[in-house]
Amino acid sequence: MAPFSLMAAGVSLLAKSFNVFSCTSLARCSTSLSAVCVSSVRALSSQASAPPKRPLNGYMRFVLQQQPVMIKQHPEIKPVDIIRKIAQQWRTLSPEQKQPFEEASVQAREQFKVELQRYQAQLTPAQLQQQAQEKRQRTAKRKAIRRKRELNSLGKPKRPRSPFNIYMSEHFEEARGVSTQAKMKSLLESWRNLLSHQRQVYTQLAEDDKIRYKNEMKSWESHMLEIGREDLIREQTLSTRKKPAPKKTPSKKATKKVQAKVGKKTAAKGKSKTVGKTSKSSTAKTAGIKKST
Repeated sequence: MAPFSLMAAGVSLLAKSFNVFSCTSLARCSTSLSAVCVSSVRALSSQASAPPKRPLNGYMRFVLQQQPVMIKQHPEIKPVDIIRKIAQQWRTLSPEQKQPFEEASVQAREQFKVELQRYQAQLTPAQLQQQAQEKRQRTAKRKAIRRKRELNSLGKPKRPRSPFNIYMSEHFEEARGVSTQAKMKSLLESWRNLLSHQRQVYTQLAEDDKIRYKNEMKSWESHMLEIGREDLIREQTLSTRKKPAPKKTPSKKATKKVQAKVGKKTAAKGKSKTVGKTSKSSTAKTAGIKKST
């Protein structure tokens, strides 16, 4: 009986251990499933809170379709050159060949409008105001970048440099520090430790650079006027060009001299008239005396 009792005790121990193992495994599975569910819910909530992405146009859809094909055909070509080749292919396509990509873009745009309205309906007025402000900032930034590129292409002169900028450009390579920030910090410290006569050299260079900028801007703005780009000219120069030349006001001395000359002329004319009258009267008298005799 003793061996049988030992076997029964072992079986009971195995059953208990199996129950414990099954409970812990089930608990682990339940926790993992709950974590997966929570993560999926979080992902769905984050997708719902994010604004919908703008749809691609027909050309970009064609690029995404042809890019892997071109990479397989030409693995040695750079990505920029691959995009250029795809752009050339797009230009050679007929309107019928472009039509599927354009239609897909139109459908995606309509879907985007619906999703955007649904997304904006969930936002508060404060969030809508914040989005409008961010949009204005992005558009202003894009306009500034485009304007800067245009001015560079038209050859607008560079602004004059400050004395510290000139000093920094001359001593940047030999400055202490590995990173750019560390070099700038060391250059600023050395600039503050310069003596007055040492700084005077860079202030004079900065003054010369101001004169250079002034002369170059004058010739550049006159060229912009010639090609009809008055929108790129500074308001200060436009106002000075549009102002008429001030008329010279005569001084008090000059006015007195003019008045004296006019008075002399009028007096001389009066004398000549009186002399003429007296001479006419005297001739008439002599003629009458001759007739009477």
